[in-house]
Amino acid sequence: MSKTTLRKRISLVAVTALTAGLISVVAAPVANANIVAQTTIMPADGEMKVATGSNTTGATVVAASTSALSLGLIYKDPTTSTAQTATVVSGGALVLIVANTTATTTAFSATGGTFSGPVTLGASASLTPEYGLGLSSVALTGTAATSVAIRWAAPTTAGTYTVTGVRSTNATNFTTLANISNGTTIGNVVVTVVASAAADVPSLAFSSCVTDTASGAQTSTADSTSSVTNGGSWYVKWALNNAYQSPVSTSGNIVATVSGDANISIGDGSQAAGTGKTVVAFGTGAAGSSFDALRITQATAGAPVTATVTVTFNGVTVCTKTVSISGVAASIAITDVATVDLGGAVTNQNWLNDPTGVGTGGSRAGHYYITLRDSAGNIVTPASSGEFSMDPTTTTTIVTAMAVNSAVATSTSSSSSFSKSVGTFTCGPVAGSSSVKLRHTSSATGVTITSPAFTARCADDPYTYTASFDKASYTQGEIATLSVQFLDSKGNKANSVDAPGAVTMILPFMTLVSSTGSATALPKADGVMSYTMTVGTTVGLTPGTYTGVIDFTALTDVAAVKATPTYRITTGGDTTTNAEVLKSIVALIASINKQIQALQKLILRR
Repeated sequence: MSKTTLRKRISLVAVTALTAGLISVVAAPVANANIVAQTTIMPADGEMKVATGSNTTGATVVAASTSALSLGLIYKDPTTSTAQTATVVSGGALVLIVANTTATTTAFSATGGTFSGPVTLGASASLTPEYGLGLSSVALTGTAATSVAIRWAAPTTAGTYTVTGVRSTNATNFTTLANISNGTTIGNVVVTVVASAAADVPSLAFSSCVTDTASGAQTSTADSTSSVTNGGSWYVKWALNNAYQSPVSTSGNIVATVSGDANISIGDGSQAAGTGKTVVAFGTGAAGSSFDALRITQATAGAPVTATVTVTFNGVTVCTKTVSISGVAASIAITDVATVDLGGAVTNQNWLNDPTGVGTGGSRAGHYYITLRDSAGNIVTPASSGEFSMDPTTTTTIVTAMAVNSAVATSTSSSSSFSKSVGTFTCGPVAGSSSVKLRHTSSATGVTITSPAFTARCADDPYTYTASFDKASYTQGEIATLSVQFLDSKGNKANSVDAPGAVTMILPFMTLVSSTGSATALPKADGVMSYTMTVGTTVGLTPGTYTGVIDFTALTDVAAVKATPTYRITTGGDTTTNAEVLKSIVALIASINKQIQALQKLILRR
């Protein structure tokens, strides 16, 4: 189609709807489906709208109804307020509609162009028009409230003009153009008049292209932040608009390519998966058209993929997007392993301090975390806890079974606790350690992988304890660490799922930094609790050697003995005591006496 023919056809574009919406530049006199679907919408009381349906007649229709037609309208923004915008071809005209159920006077004014042909909604309603100089304004007064419509002919000179609507519900304060200022402004339309319509081609400034994890039509103008797991699909969806922010209606060649181990298909977002790396279609690329979406899938089943797609329209790049699809689980990582109580699988949610997750009803209590990753290192989520099992070759009388909490990992973000599943193991009646392995079998592929061996230790409850500092001597301002080692009744390092209870500490000139621990605090996997403190207090300290008292009352009430760690503290300056000075003097005198005796012996020999 030649540019001249295109301009002629575009000049016929107008509208029939009374809603505010986006107008499509049409290359042929056909209705825009997006507008036709809205043609029954009328203005609300006190609202001014521009007729925005598709006009193929070449003439305006001035009517306060859904049959109104503007002429040459290229674009209309979606607002109906006092800040509307529109674009019209030179020589075109807008039909303005105002709905009145209470107002008896309505007026229109413009910074250019002319008004003509006012009508009312009902034939019985009386209406008296009063035109201003040059027909650039008009007041419509009557004896009863009625909705009105009027034609505003755009200037032939390209430029920007403002069309304003005013009305009044008080028949005495606004009766003529002379007192139009007494009315209430109900609409302003800033109209851009252009000599001819721009070509109906995509404008990247007004088009969108986004990633999505859901099939179907585009619902967002932002890229998806979700992830896609093995066997899933990514979608890249676009909505091509022209320079007037309206959907492109002229078809062109849409070509898409993909890099990486992926396949693509093109369609409306509901198409089947593709089998190739390049697809070609002929369409508009407008939202809701037959070709406004790519589907991206793995080319090799089970393999992780990072794919980059490029979409072009008639050779111009519309967008480039990169997405990733995780593969099947290829490795298992086990972390934060606890020491478990004898004779079962006692759990304590304080061990992992795992947060409440969606659908779990509470924190997940367990003994270790499990993270699945594919061969590219992406986190993979299991389908269910039933996919996990203990490697039977590692079962012993020490560790008899392993299991996984039903609230398995649901997130692929490493910053989320729910990127990990929670596991437990069951201990026999005897303390000890076993090297165990956990297996995962994919319910989708049947592939089984096994974790590296990790040590699972079993021990009884804390029964006795000892306490010691990391240093024998400290200077004021230093950081001291107190370690309390808990043992079970057989002398084994205690488990980490049974709390030793509340503690009372008396440590002169030591100030705790970490909490002394509540009655529910747990030892680490090696049966140790550590406490951090600063040396000195707000009032200073007195240098010397001190003995503290550490009392876990729940244990000392039964069999344990209070721990009494000893430590020395100084101010960091000269810490020599009087006794040490006296001792040095005595030693010096003794040394001098020996030297005098030796000298006397030497003299006598001569």
